Amino acid sequence: MNLDDISTIGVVGAGQMGAGIAQVAAVNGYDVILRDLKDEHVQRGLENIEGSLSRFVKKDAMSDEEAKEALGRIEATTDVEAFGDADIVVEAIIEDEAAKVGLFEDLDRVTGEGVILASNTSSIPITKLGAPTSRPENVIGMHFFNPVPLMKLVEVIRGHDTSDETTRTVLALAEALGKTPVEVHDFPGFASNRILMPMLNEAMFALHEGVGDAEAIDTVMKLGMNHPMGPLELADFIGLDTCLHILEVLQEGFGDPKYRPCPLLRQKVDAGHLGKKTGNGFYVWEGGKAQHPA
Repeated sequence: MNLDDISTIGVVGAGQMGAGIAQVAAVNGYDVILRDLKDEHVQRGLENIEGSLSRFVKKDAMSDEEAKEALGRIEATTDVEAFGDADIVVEAIIEDEAAKVGLFEDLDRVTGEGVILASNTSSIPITKLGAPTSRPENVIGMHFFNPVPLMKLVEVIRGHDTSDETTRTVLALAEALGKTPVEVHDFPGFASNRILMPMLNEAMFALHEGVGDAEAIDTVMKLGMNHPMGPLELADFIGLDTCLHILEVLQEGFGDPKYRPCPLLRQKVDAGHLGKKTGNGFYVWEGGKAQHPA
């Protein structure tokens, strides 16, 4: 399969990442099949896409007509069988290996021969997702970044058996979606999170040990290192449960204690304080913005 063979993109998961991927695909002229487990999840995803498109219209980044056309290209469903019409499917469900493996087995069953199965996973090995399928050569990582409509990077991850043809096609597709793809190999955390998560974790240890409060630590990184967002605020933005999971994948994958998650991170997750999505993490969040340290 090559880029010219792709006209319909399937997206599994209508949450923040899945909805963003669906939006970007539709805006760039692709038909989209957006699926989640429940109707309310799909409808919430569509509402988020509509709201995002409206913001682009208000900023004169697109016309009202273009926004309506993009929304009209998205077919919403709860039926995995709908992906029988897809040319590539991008998985963007919860960061849980067993759930993803089960989904890839289902997608392998319902999609046509040669269809590419891509994962938006931020840490789970692509090789593990491809192994249970009959097409590991067509399984690849396509790791978008949040917020998907604004962030340019797509980390393209080759599994052990991913073919050159699949890689070339996905690199070309990322460019067709207006993104900048970077090809990496299938190591725990890939490139992005292997570098990012230890930094966030060290900031958490600094807070845990009383080196400074959250604002002090974040201000040092913003003003001293020119980061647009401090590491603790960024961890909240990503989701503390997601950060914990990725660190656990890194620790297990490398067997190296340097990836040991900070006890304060585990405590926050155990308490259900997951950051922006729950309104409380290292900061208290209101109106989508960090207001003050928790």
